Amino acid sequence: MKVKNEESAGGIVYKKFGSQTLWLITQHSAHKGWVFPKGLVGDTNQNELPEQAALREVREEGGVEAKIFNHQPVETHYSYKFEDALIKKTVLYYLMEYLSGDPADHDWEMMDAKFVPEDEVKKTLTYKSDREAFDEILKLLNS
Repeated sequence: MKVKNEESAGGIVYKKFGSQTLWLITQHSAHKGWVFPKGLVGDTNQNELPEQAALREVREEGGVEAKIFNHQPVETHYSYKFEDALIKKTVLYYLMEYLSGDPADHDWEMMDAKFVPEDEVKKTLTYKSDREAFDEILKLLNS
């Protein structure tokens, strides 16, 4: 089996709403899983940096503009089979602060995008790697 290494970048976006902190989550159109917006680094621009890819993916998949709040990403790793290859994925998640936009303006890759409270994020995320990344991001935000 062929092995392929991929690097993706994304954002874990928070928004202050009164005294509450809400977080952006997205539901993938193909596999229906609830995730944070992310995508391949350099898929449209060979010279794209991970931070640029993360901001682009938040805009495309999450429908919102955000700014990177902490430039030290949380790194996750997982593998999956696709066609005849084993994909070894590294994802760099950046803590981001919401600036503007509406999650309803997400692209076709997502069937839903919304801001939810922390407890709902933890209950809703589909994948262990995303839940672990969220725990790390919460530590960054609270430090």
